[in-house]
Amino acid sequence: MTASAPLDGGRLRALIRAIPDFPEPGILFRDITPLLHDPDGLRQTNDALAEVARDYGATLVAGIEARGFIFGVPVAERLGVPFVPMRKPGKLPADRASVAYELEYGSAALELHRDPSVDGHRVAIVDDLIATGGTAEAAAQLVAGLGGEVAGFAFVVELAELGGRDRLAPHGVTSLVTYQGAE
Repeated sequence: MTASAPLDGGRLRALIRAIPDFPEPGILFRDITPLLHDPDGLRQTNDALAEVARDYGATLVAGIEARGFIFGVPVAERLGVPFVPMRKPGKLPADRASVAYELEYGSAALELHRDPSVDGHRVAIVDDLIATGGTAEAAAQLVAGLGGEVAGFAFVVELAELGGRDRLAPHGVTSLVTYQGAE
């Protein structure tokens, strides 16, 4: 495996394409598919996210379904700590906890296995994107409800105009790329 150069924000931005009017008119979708197709860019992104989680003192990484798995597993591997998936209802087979939350267009829920436990761990919550922060806030509630401490959040992309970061206070929030509106 080749060592990666430090992550360059301009290069990362170039690997995230903007798709207007998806999934509905008026939405500017930030697509990470080109990033996933670029091995060095993906390696650098995972290295940067791992450094964030390390700085948070994480002893466990949780990834939010589904793209949080893409980034969360390599982060956990780099840190040598466990990974737990936070899933949509009905996807986890064993005893689990659940938290429901509201979205701007409806409601949703996240689930997390009770065993293996997050109890006593400092949990870095990883996902590809933060928008309004509702899903991440629910993830924090789930971790805390099971006895874990939210160490902080690590995102690849932040849509700053939607204010999600504010919902996550007092936890640390780090995003590798931040967009303001349609920039």
